[in-house]
Parts: sequence; C-alpha cells; structure tokens
Amino acid sequence: MAHADLVFTGGPVFTANTVRSRASAVAVRAGRIVAVGGDDVRELVGPSTELVDLRGRMLIPGFQDAHVHPVWGGLDMLRCDLSELGTAAEYLEAIAGYVADHASDEWILGGGWQMSAFPGGTPTAAALDAVTGERPAFFPNRDGHGAWVNSAALRLAGIDRETPDPADGRIERDADGTPSGTLHEGAMALVNRLLPEEPLERLTDALLLGQRYLHSFGITAWQDAIVGSYGDAGDPGPAYLRAAADGTLTARVVGAIWWDRTQGLEQIPSILERRDRYRAGRFAATSVKVMQDGVAENFTAAMLEPYCDGHGHFTDNSGISFVDPAVLAEAVPILDAEGFQVHFHAIGDRAVRECLDAVERAIALNGRSDNRHHIAHIQVVHPEDVPRFRELGVAANMQSLWATYEPQMVELTLPFLGEPRSAWQYPFGDLLRAGAVLAAGSDWSVSTPDPMAAIHTAVNRTAAPGHEEGEYDAFLPEQAIDLATSLTAYTAGSAWVNHLDDVTGTIEVGKLADLVVLDRDPFAGPAEEIGATHALQTFVEGERVFAAPDA
Repeated sequence: MAHADLVFTGGPVFTANTVRSRASAVAVRAGRIVAVGGDDVRELVGPSTELVDLRGRMLIPGFQDAHVHPVWGGLDMLRCDLSELGTAAEYLEAIAGYVADHASDEWILGGGWQMSAFPGGTPTAAALDAVTGERPAFFPNRDGHGAWVNSAALRLAGIDRETPDPADGRIERDADGTPSGTLHEGAMALVNRLLPEEPLERLTDALLLGQRYLHSFGITAWQDAIVGSYGDAGDPGPAYLRAAADGTLTARVVGAIWWDRTQGLEQIPSILERRDRYRAGRFAATSVKVMQDGVAENFTAAMLEPYCDGHGHFTDNSGISFVDPAVLAEAVPILDAEGFQVHFHAIGDRAVRECLDAVERAIALNGRSDNRHHIAHIQVVHPEDVPRFRELGVAANMQSLWATYEPQMVELTLPFLGEPRSAWQYPFGDLLRAGAVLAAGSDWSVSTPDPMAAIHTAVNRTAAPGHEEGEYDAFLPEQAIDLATSLTAYTAGSAWVNHLDDVTGTIEVGKLADLVVLDRDPFAGPAEEIGATHALQTFVEGERVFAAPDA
C-alpha cells in the first residue's frame, strides 16, 4: 500500500458534499485526496508522511471567491490605502502622510474611502486640495463606483460647469453647477483615462500581494470579476499570464473578460481572441463580465420604480441600465452560443430582471447549456424574479457581508428605496427556498475578503466581530441561511460557478487537495461567534501556501 504524503487527523471534517458525511481524517497523495474517513486513514501513514493534528479544529475545502479583484486589491495596498480607516479626518491625515512620502509621484493615487464618512456620500475637491496641493489626485471609493478627485485633476480633465454628465454617470456639482469633487460611475473615466499606465511588473507584484492576502483567509480559487481595462488599475490579464507561466500563481483563477459598455456586439471578436490568449496554467478567462447597473447609494442601480427623495415621494430617477436591455438580449445569446459564462453585476431589481430576461432569451434561442451564468450582488430582487433563478439555472452570487444595517445602508440606501423595496434586499433565504444555486464572494477590495466574516452575516444578518459600524438589530433575519448552507456556497457553490467542481469544492476521494484548517469548529460554538473563526493553514494540491504564526 502506498503511503500518503499528508494526513489530517484529530478533528471534524466538513466535506461540503451533498450528503454532508462526517469524517475526522483525510489523506493526500500527489496533490489529491486518497482517503476520507476516521481511524482507518492512519493505515496510510508512513515514515515520510506529514501529519497535521487538527486538535479538534475543523478541516474544510478551500474557499472559492466567486467575485473578487485581487490585482486591484493588491494595488490598493501598494498605493494610499484608506480601507482600514473610517472618518474624513482619518482619510485626510493618511493622504497627507502619503503625499509627503511620495514627493516624486506625478499623481496621488489611492482609494478605499466609504461614502458614509461624508455628508450625502460626496467628499469635496476643496478638502482634498488642502492635503494634495497642485498634484492631481484620484481616489475611488470602496465600491469602485465613485471617485474623489481634487481641483488639479478636474482641471487636467477639462471638467467644469459646462461639462455634461456622461450617459452612464454623474458629476457631483455645487448649486451653481461647479464640479464639487465627486465623480460617479462613467464620470470617473473623464479623469482615470489620464492616469499613468501601471507597468506589468507592478501589476504582477500587486497580484502576488493580493494572492498572499487571499490565501491567508483560506481562499484557494476565485473568479476575477473584471479582466480588462477598467477603472484606474489597468488590465489584470497579463499579470495572471506572467504568474501562471513562472509558477507563482498558486490559486486557480477564472477571469471574467470585461464587456465594454461603450461598445456593442462589435467587441465580441475581441472577447473571443482574449479568451484564447488569456489561458495558461491555473488561469483561464472563460467568463464575460457585464456590469448592468451601478449602486443604490449614488442612485445609479437600475430600479423598476423611481428612487424616493428621502421623504417617501418618488423622484424622476430610476437608475441607469449601463447596457441597453435590447443590446443585452442580443449579446447574451451570442456569448452563450460561444460557450461563455456570463457574470452579471446587478444591484437593482430592474437590472436583475434584465439579466434574467437575457438568459431566458439565450435558452429560447440556444437551448440549455452548462455555461453556469450567475448574477452577483443581487441587492434588490423583485419577489416575482426569485423563482426564476432556479427556473433558468442562474446562480445567485452572494456578497453576504453587505446584508447588514450599517451607516451606508441606514443613511444612504433605506430612505431612498422606501417600502416595499427595502424589504427585498439580499433575499438569500428566499433564493435558497426557491432552489437556486448559491455561490459566494467578497468583491474585495470593496470589502474584506474574509469568508468567515461573510458567512457570519449570512447566518446572523448582523456584522461579524470586528466589522461592526454601530449597534444595530439583525437585518431582515427571515433571509438568513444556515451555517452549512453558507459554507457550502463559499466552497462547492463557487466551485460549481467556476467549473471547478469536478476537481475541487468538496472533500472527496479523487479531488485535488485544496484544503483549509480553521482555528475552531464553527458549528460547536454559538452563531454569534462564527465570524471570529480564522484560517490557520491553507493548502493547494497538498502544498502549504499559508500558515498562521499559531498554526
């Protein structure tokens, strides 16, 4: 009998398979799982076998993030990173320090501020001018749907009171029409097209930094939600190719090729060419990302009914469909016929419906495929559309960390959605009961990539320990899902979306040994402590890619 290279014993094993079988030991040989069981697995221990004593802690499949931006997240960490701060004063102090330390930089670049730190969610150029001086500055917010710019950047871009709003965005203005310093959605492109191009070496450094960070949370695979030129960071694709070629890409990555909303069907040949070119080692760009709308906080999420004015009265604004629904209904069937998965961004109920309608038309024209289309974010879903996820085979890609009461929700969302829409948010429980496939992701660097923090919120509908922004009740607790379901969504569910379920996502004989040792059994403690769980060790094909100091 051939001995195992690696054996885990002495703790519960969450297999994430359909029968949720119980086990307490797992053996690995040549990067694959060769045994799952109990004391019998010890028969595979030989003189050169590495033994990992779980000591009552839990072994699970590697987490898979179904919607994340690791290259951009790593680049944020290399720039002026505001993501760990929370007030306007803290942001300005950090920016001032960064400016002093980077006197030779042509542009002051960073990001990660949260809208709730500023009145109306809109910081001003005047405040930024005070710490940046005459050098242009560009700071996207945490969700990437708005940017804080200074006066020098506005001047360079030629943005003044006569500049019209782009069709897919808005320039925030003072009462006299003067741009005030916040650019929403497509208006950001007026400035970020002027930014210096990041060299491939720096993007690769950002990828590897982001990869290390994700591995530290037990993430072994992901879907990069935008591979293409978008925002202020450049195309991550070449960085993935370089890392895949030299063996430094340790994660499995599906790339979602950016659908340029300024173009139409004429871009499809380019997307096909990039799918062929962006494939090496553990990286393959087999998905297409369609950002169908914006976000609710800046009133660009596409709604079936108009936004409220904060006092219960409808306005004349119902958000923006970034891709004309008629174009979407043509494009999705073509992409589906070409074998692409379509990865939709949809926040508002109209955007969700437009995406589902496009998939429905693809099925009518092409028949059912195994392309596994999925809709990310799903913040507001009309109840009539909930059962359509199962009917159409569309996965619900949850960013469950956002399903809480926090200042941005309380101050910038609920008053403008009104009822009944406010009660339609993040309906994970209804989607589960309707039989939808649930996958999960973080959207890092929009929010923490910690899967256990997101799982905590999915179960409790409250913020995880360390992520609270005030004391609030549970948010729509009837939409909570149980711990096993949430863990399965973040492992087997995302593996299914990534077309990796034949080799990863569950702990079964024959699967690749992409595994995580947690620091506890989250099922053994109270639900209120789920989010305190951390990854101790992360393995990809049986090779350790992360170990905490106390592992």
